[in-house]
Amino acid sequence: MTIDLNSRYGLNPAHSEVVEACKVIEPCDTLDMGCSNGRNALYLGQLGFNVNAIDINAGAIDTLQSIIDQEKITNIKTQVLDINSANLGAGNVNHYGFISCTVTLMFINPANVDAIIADMHKRTLPGGYNLIVCAMSTEQNPCPVPFPFTLQTEQLREAYAGWKLIKYNEDVGTMHNGAKLQFATMLARKPS
Repeated sequence: MTIDLNSRYGLNPAHSEVVEACKVIEPCDTLDMGCSNGRNALYLGQLGFNVNAIDINAGAIDTLQSIIDQEKITNIKTQVLDINSANLGAGNVNHYGFISCTVTLMFINPANVDAIIADMHKRTLPGGYNLIVCAMSTEQNPCPVPFPFTLQTEQLREAYAGWKLIKYNEDVGTMHNGAKLQFATMLARKPS
C-alpha cells in the first residue's frame, strides 16, 4: 500500500488533472513545472514516474528536497529554475514523456508564454504528453484575480495545433474562496 506523503507532510493533494492524466500516461521521465512544495511531484514519484521538479521559489524547493531526503526518494530531482527563461533543458533530463504545468503559466511574464510553450513542445518526446491548466480572462468571464498572464479563448488549443487533444475544455469553476474563475484545461499528446 502506498503511503500518502502529501497528507503526511501537510501538503494539498495532487491536482485532480494530474491524477486523471495518470490514468492515461504510463510512468516515464516527467517535468513538474512550477512544482511549489511538491504536491504533484510526490504523487507522480510514488506512481513510479522519474520527476524533475522545478520552481523559482527556493524555499518551496527546499521543503520538497527535505521530504525527498527524509523519505529517501530516489526518483524525484529538484531544481530552482525560473520558467521565464524558456529553457526547460536544465537538469539531468532534457526530453520528457510527460510535462505537467498546472496553475503555473498565469504567474509568468506574458511576453514569455509563446517561448515557454515552444520549449515545452521541444522538450516533449514524440508520443509524450503535456498537461496545462491555466486561468483565462474572456469577455464573458473576466478574471477577477490580477494574474500577470491569462489565456484567451482557444489560445491554448491553437498553441497545440497538430497534437492530439486527449482532453480540452475552457470551463468556469468555483475556487475554494467562492470566486468564479474560468480555466483552460488541456491534456495533449505529441505526434509520434
